[in-house]
Amino acid sequence: MPVQPTVAVIVVAAGSGTRLGRPEPKAFAPLAGRPILAHALDRVFGMSEPAQVIVVAPASHHAVGAELATSIAGAAAEYVTVVNGGASRQASVAAGLAALWPSVDTVLVHDAARALTPSEQFDLVVRRVTESRGGVTPALPVTDTIKRVGPDVADVADAAGSVGAGAAGAVDVTDAAVRGTVDRSELVAVQTPQGFPRAALLDAYATAAEEYTDDAALFAAAGGPVRTVAGAADAFKITTPWDLRRAEQELAPDAAPHGVRTGLGIDVHAFDAATPLWLGGVHWPGEPGLAGHSDGDALSHAICDALLGAAGLGDIGSRFGTADPQFENARGDVFLTATVALLRDAGFSIGNVAVQVIANHPKLGPRRHEVEAHLSAIVGAPVSVAATTSDHLGFTGRGEGIAAIATALVQQAT
Repeated sequence: MPVQPTVAVIVVAAGSGTRLGRPEPKAFAPLAGRPILAHALDRVFGMSEPAQVIVVAPASHHAVGAELATSIAGAAAEYVTVVNGGASRQASVAAGLAALWPSVDTVLVHDAARALTPSEQFDLVVRRVTESRGGVTPALPVTDTIKRVGPDVADVADAAGSVGAGAAGAVDVTDAAVRGTVDRSELVAVQTPQGFPRAALLDAYATAAEEYTDDAALFAAAGGPVRTVAGAADAFKITTPWDLRRAEQELAPDAAPHGVRTGLGIDVHAFDAATPLWLGGVHWPGEPGLAGHSDGDALSHAICDALLGAAGLGDIGSRFGTADPQFENARGDVFLTATVALLRDAGFSIGNVAVQVIANHPKLGPRRHEVEAHLSAIVGAPVSVAATTSDHLGFTGRGEGIAAIATALVQQAT
């Protein structure tokens, strides 16, 4: 049995992370060749004093999480506990609290998505909790100007007079009335790890009657005092593909880009009202399809050409020609999956892909995130999609078809 620690760190790694656009739970998505959770645990085990480390993982990844945590812990593997997460973040933290050893009197709760949080941040929070015996959260000053917004007065009146009108929902920030400017001198952006005395945190969880966005809010709602310590710029939360790319850059800011290559892909297909539209690997009901030997998915095909070109592996025509019957009516996913496999076999990793679609329709905006998530999952790297029109010029402007232009960044293994 290890020396009984007085500190425990609950590492919350049970979220799905749908905005990251990855097939696996977010904490298990790759970051610079290793799972995000691995980088988070590196920092936890860099603390100056021993701590019980409780990893809260999805039930589907319990075994994977346990193997990862114990391998990173090395000689400290006996300090590791892995439990299954719950249906919400709060439920996951509660599962971690239930696994605390009797010796623990200070608890830190940390989001695995803040994978680059320095070890010193954990030590600082532990010290302040020990000194204050209250809650502690790292915080950074808010640098953006903050506006308070709401619906127009006329909209409120209309809603109040509507039959069955209830409480207003979330404000649509794309068309909201600005009500005023908030004094940002009184605002901070909080991070993790957040630390608490064990007994007080357990009491707060036992009496929590609603879901809170973080543990400091839950603790404060139960009457517990919360103070701040200086946060760290590296402790940003990985939520989107952009955040993931930023984290990769942070991990190797001075590394020379070895074997980095770029590729350009362009694809064009005419509309064919007799076929369904598949674009970006998803179906667009009610829209005319695209003519072609396959499904005519110009967006996916442009990505294939960009990836193949970057790796020097030819193009979609030479790799998957129209003479091959197995690709007749094939979906764009088929070509993308095969292309990714070709790059992998040739020793290339994919950094990111960006695509510009030129067309009058369909309107990509409402489904942009769905398309990006779908494509990112197949490619295994961030895929961003933008759309524009040609201002009524050319075949796209006349509504005769769709064009797509893609760029890709790949890197050859050393």
